[in-house]
Amino acid sequence: MGRHYFDAGTTDFTQKLSEYAVGIRYDDLPDEVIERVRLMALHTLGVSLAAADIPLSKRAVKTASRINGGSGGKATAWLGGEKLSAPSAAFVNGTLADILDWEDCSWAGHPSAGVIPAALALAEELDSNGRQLIEALVAGYEVYLRVAMSVQPPRDYNHNKGWGLSSWQIFASAAAAAKLLGLDAYKTNQAYGLAALYTSIPSNLTQATMSDAYHYEQGQNAFSGILAAYNAESGIENLTDGLDIPYAFAEHLTSTPERNWLVKDLDAYLLLTILIKHWPANMWVQTPVEIVASLAREHTIDPTNIAEIVIDPPTQFRMHFYPEGFSSLMESHFSTPFVVASVLLDPTPGSNWYSPENLKDPTVLELAAKVKPGPSPEHTLRGSFALYEDGAFPVKTVTITLKDGTVYTRTQATHKGHPDDMLNRDEFTALFRLNASKVFDAEHTEKLIAYFLNMEHRTGAELGALLRP
Repeated sequence: MGRHYFDAGTTDFTQKLSEYAVGIRYDDLPDEVIERVRLMALHTLGVSLAAADIPLSKRAVKTASRINGGSGGKATAWLGGEKLSAPSAAFVNGTLADILDWEDCSWAGHPSAGVIPAALALAEELDSNGRQLIEALVAGYEVYLRVAMSVQPPRDYNHNKGWGLSSWQIFASAAAAAKLLGLDAYKTNQAYGLAALYTSIPSNLTQATMSDAYHYEQGQNAFSGILAAYNAESGIENLTDGLDIPYAFAEHLTSTPERNWLVKDLDAYLLLTILIKHWPANMWVQTPVEIVASLAREHTIDPTNIAEIVIDPPTQFRMHFYPEGFSSLMESHFSTPFVVASVLLDPTPGSNWYSPENLKDPTVLELAAKVKPGPSPEHTLRGSFALYEDGAFPVKTVTITLKDGTVYTRTQATHKGHPDDMLNRDEFTALFRLNASKVFDAEHTEKLIAYFLNMEHRTGAELGALLRP
């Protein structure tokens, strides 16, 4: 442990976590883990490309170019193909990854929006080989999940000081960047200290306002994680053991940090517990939408014949509806009524659901108004996270009643992309083809798929060439 000027406690979790990340080797990884990170990288790129038509996407590219001081660098913005520095590219791509709320969800956030943009950008800049890239992706996921759980224990929300998702998101990118830069355990420890230093103040401001600035948080953390690793590589004094020292990080987020999570199950791969969102919507909206889409397809339901749709139990903060329309992407992503109406009227998911016109479309809003909460007590977000951590998931029953009195109902706990019902390779690639079509033609799309499915045999520079339309 490093030298500290006040009581730093007696643990050495930061160092152990650093040594663990440094020790990750491609040859030791199970095939299942390698395959999952390949497919999660493909999926994250795909949902980012699917956001091409969303105005916020172009704003993010413009901001990244300003950060960069114009074009120039070895990393690629996924939208438009502009060459930027690795941190600037990570900013825009991290933002793009979350714009449709379609990437992933762990117990406590969206690691892919940090891990993938940071690792791919830095791999381009360094021209890392594919094995190094896979090692970095695994390190990013595994470190992130353990840090997130050490400060965000779903079992006891009463001791949390705020929903600080962006406060620990930085560790996804910092860990991946430190791994690609080849930092030793001491400098990796410092990189995690710098990540703690650069982390956001715990805040639920975007949750309270439903602002699309929420998506910029992901880009900012992808950017800052690379910066943390850069500075550790350049050399700093001290700043070790930041995840152990009281009030250095964890206590700003919770009154009861569980630091043992930092080194929990280091012989297991927690990334296999990450949920992949099948639909472009919030995590807790996924199952009702999946049920509605399945029932509509199986029974050829005409949306104009629907009298009522009941979701039981409803989920806390996910049943809001506004007759005048929705004011932001985030507001609509979190609305079960809006997303259910969207899938019924347009079964092909994507940015088409979230165009400015669709957010206020009278036909969409008329149908969304028919989506009602059931009689059961609502699932609270606190309770839902506790279920998720224990390997379960909130069970939902959807009942669709037609105007002629016909009733269709289904009860379901999980959806495609849940760890218990994960998308297979064909499903991942089919979804990527749909999403990449916003930017690339079919031939180019197949080249990108081939790159990711054979990532260990490719290089970062090769990816950069493929990312340019």
